[in-house]
Amino acid sequence: MRVAVLENLSDGVYFVDRSRRILYWNKGAERITGFSAGEVVGHRCKDGILNHCDEAGTLLCGDGCPLLATIHDGQPREVRVFLHHKSGRRRPVCVRASALHDATGKVIGGVEVFHDDSALVDSRRRAEDLERASLLDPLTGAGNRRLGEATLAGWVDQYRRFERPFGLLFLDIDRFKAVNDRFGHDIGDQALQIVTGTIANVSRHGDEVIRWGGDEFVVLLGDADACSLRAVAERLRMAVKQSRLFAGQRRVPLSVSMGGTLVAPGDTIELMLARADGLMYGSKASGRDRVTLDIEAGAGCA
Repeated sequence: MRVAVLENLSDGVYFVDRSRRILYWNKGAERITGFSAGEVVGHRCKDGILNHCDEAGTLLCGDGCPLLATIHDGQPREVRVFLHHKSGRRRPVCVRASALHDATGKVIGGVEVFHDDSALVDSRRRAEDLERASLLDPLTGAGNRRLGEATLAGWVDQYRRFERPFGLLFLDIDRFKAVNDRFGHDIGDQALQIVTGTIANVSRHGDEVIRWGGDEFVVLLGDADACSLRAVAERLRMAVKQSRLFAGQRRVPLSVSMGGTLVAPGDTIELMLARADGLMYGSKASGRDRVTLDIEAGAGCA
């Protein structure tokens, strides 16, 4: 009767002796692993059958085996691992190990019950994908304002605690409304994508490119000084100006106006953004397609 109950469980169940030799293997175990009872009974679970590993890829069938630990100390355990399916792929499972005792209470082996954990893993992966998607602008693929605010807050905190310098550039596409009005919103969307891709490709490794909203962008430059801030800003401006976008046979002019600043003692997110935004509007007022910074590049700048 007990065997019949075990055979009808959807969970995998197997028994081992103290040397971890498999004594029983139910149909749930066959379904989840792909190995039949005839292929595993009489073998030890550490003989390269299941090859449990953790999320880091560390094999657990040696000293890290939870079933072995339970046999040694009699304490039940529950862990999430990846087993080796007969087909060769890794399959996520939740494993519960318990000790088997004789009539005197002596541990004579162990039992492991496991079930397919793929649904939970898929659910977590979907949640992670959704979280990543919630931090990206769907049109351009750049970080969105939520990511920008969080990143900027972290960088300001690092500056306060460790004096790690950084810079901020605030960019606005020149005459973007006119682009939309003259060429249509599809061309306007392409303009946003081209500017984003250009900024991302020309920025330094580790810099953060954020679509702040509409046709406004923020670029955060880690470990920046006056020289690097000016150099990167001018490189971005020139790269956008040299980009090519056509609406039929007509070339769509692209340029950006930019304001930039370095973090300073007492700065907050709001102060830095307001400072850079004001400088950007200064570039607009001075004729557009230019960079305005609130610092002077040092003599050592190229």
